Amino acid sequence: MLKVKLLAASLCLVSGLSWAAEHTVHMKNRGEGGSMVFEPAVLHVNVGDTVHFVPSKPAHNSASVDGLLPEGATPWKGGMSEKVSVTMDKEGVYVYQCDPHSIMAMIGVVVAGKPVNLEQIKSDSATLQASFVMNKKRLGKYLAQLDQTVAQAN
Repeated sequence: MLKVKLLAASLCLVSGLSWAAEHTVHMKNRGEGGSMVFEPAVLHVNVGDTVHFVPSKPAHNSASVDGLLPEGATPWKGGMSEKVSVTMDKEGVYVYQCDPHSIMAMIGVVVAGKPVNLEQIKSDSATLQASFVMNKKRLGKYLAQLDQTVAQAN
């Protein structure tokens, strides 16, 4: 058995493979960030990791926002009050929302690897942000956190 474990570890080192991680985001009516939130609101993962969006209360979903994903990334749309699991397949920033509560800025951000498309996301998110009737600064605040991450990396 020890030989099998050593062989598996050696193969991972030689091939450069890594184990994908799993993360959970809760869809909430109320949380640390106020009303109608995803927690955590901003999540950093590796490309290939899976994020599970779990409704803590009914009447929420998780859906990627058209045009606010890395180029070539696979979009998703979970069913109402249902868990949806998404594997982040491209490096960059993913913006998602709860469809029925999007005007309340029930949005979240996942960064897979480096935020290589951050400037594009900031530019292209203006229309989405203009649709918010409350929590109008929420997405801007989340994206500003990513600015700080980029600055710290440089």
